[in-house]
Amino acid sequence: MADTCGQVLLGSGLTVLSHPLMYIKVLIQVGHEPLAPSLGRNLFGRQVSQLPGLFAYAKHIIKIDGKAGLFKGLGPRLCAGSIGTIVHSNVVQKCQEHCTPQVLGGQQKAVEGSLQHVVNETTKEMIARSCATIVTHPFHVITLRCMVQFIGRETKYSGVFDSIVTVYREEGVLGFFAGLIPRLLGDVLSLWICNLLAHLINTYAIDDSMSHTGEIKNCSQAVTGFFASMLTYPFVLVSNLMAVNNCGLAGGLPPYASVCPTWVDCWRHLSREGNMSRGNSLFFRKLPAGKMYAVDQKRFF
Repeated sequence: MADTCGQVLLGSGLTVLSHPLMYIKVLIQVGHEPLAPSLGRNLFGRQVSQLPGLFAYAKHIIKIDGKAGLFKGLGPRLCAGSIGTIVHSNVVQKCQEHCTPQVLGGQQKAVEGSLQHVVNETTKEMIARSCATIVTHPFHVITLRCMVQFIGRETKYSGVFDSIVTVYREEGVLGFFAGLIPRLLGDVLSLWICNLLAHLINTYAIDDSMSHTGEIKNCSQAVTGFFASMLTYPFVLVSNLMAVNNCGLAGGLPPYASVCPTWVDCWRHLSREGNMSRGNSLFFRKLPAGKMYAVDQKRFF
């Protein structure tokens, strides 16, 4: 219990610190570009036209809403983080107590570091993460909608409880789970890619006789995690877009955004437009190829 409380407090602190970054990332993901492209320099020092990065975007938000404006949607996100941590911890504990090796498809005793052990542990983690994601997704949807209100200057989603009532009244129970399927798929794929790839690297590319083997293996886990998140980023993008799609906010309605009946339609639309990586980078942002900037709508066509 004490460990879980500590995780909740630590997670809440990290959430508060990282919230402005997520806020800006979400606005970029939905295509909001309030600042026109400008001349800048790339990593090699060459002068290029580029989109404003993290700090320029943050200054723009502060200019309009003040510093507190960078923390829109923080309340429901803190709820999601705290509840998610508790659910994850409890499910992991239950899996350790009740999920036998036979249930997980393994042998009685899988040797630590073996492929079977990695599969067993990844399966437990997948179950725990999926449960936490499903339980907290309604708060995630509210968080995103609170953020996207910046585009149309709406106040439709003003608090956790009021937002819950608004979503239920307008969309019913299903409204709380908009964008859930691509989010779950992205989480599961990212977890398996990360753990299996790290296992392959640690088994066949790292010699146990080397010095600092533990540190090297931890580094490989971090690298594979980053690689997996890059591969599965389109699922994150589609999930966030579907959470605000056709919800009554300007950022999720025509002419600003196309209405997509399903997440597959959203995926296809982004693919046709060449926007599958939109919002993936907050620095050195390149101009979209073949797009024109519309000053009045503050987006690209």
